Order: sequence, then C-alpha cells, then structure tokens
Amino acid sequence: MVGAGTGHLTFQREEFQAQVPPWVPIDEDLTVLLSGAVEIGLGAALLVTWKQPRRALAGAALAAFYVAIFPGNIAQYTEHRDAFGLDTDTKRLARLFFQPLLIAWALAATDAPRVWRESRQA
Repeated sequence: MVGAGTGHLTFQREEFQAQVPPWVPIDEDLTVLLSGAVEIGLGAALLVTWKQPRRALAGAALAAFYVAIFPGNIAQYTEHRDAFGLDTDTKRLARLFFQPLLIAWALAATDAPRVWRESRQA
C-alpha cells in the first residue's frame, strides 16, 4: 500500500488519473493525490500496528478502502478505460474478481472478523 500510494503521488500519477471515472465530483489529479495519501496512511498503519484491536481496525479500514474504490474499477470496465496494462475488456473484467479477494485478504490478514466477533460478545 505504501508503494502504491507513492506511485499515486509520483511516477504512476497519470496512469491513476486515467482510472478516475468522469462522474467523480473531484478533480482527477486531486482524487489521485488524496487516494495516494490514504493508501500510504493505510500501509503505514499495517506496518506499525501489531496489537489488537488496532490491527483489526487497520485491516477493516483497508477493506473499506477497497470497497470504496471498487466502483471506479467497475467504471474502468464499463467505460473501456485503459490503464496499467488493462487494455482489453477481458483484462478489466478479470480485475473485478480480484477486488473481493483483496477485501477478504485485508480482513483475514489482520484477524478482523475474529476481533469483531469477540468484541460483540464482550
């Protein structure tokens, strides 16, 4: 996440701008800069937060971020927008199936479901 966020702010900025759907009410460049800052923050939180329940919270925040950007990925597919080598509808569609895996990974890697269940039982 830190690496991806850094890419948003530097050498991959134009590629990320190409992925911002036209219906997003914020300037494309500002959207890329803000999402890059969020990615760096989430990545840093995962790197430094090891104790529960804070680690689970970081994982849940990352999962929520992946959910929030999913409409943009759908728009990239439906609007046939090229970026990051996703230059065919087949590639863009395949990418959509990986987003739920990223969400599940963020939750499982931080043990968020267990921590949430235990907090509800307490």
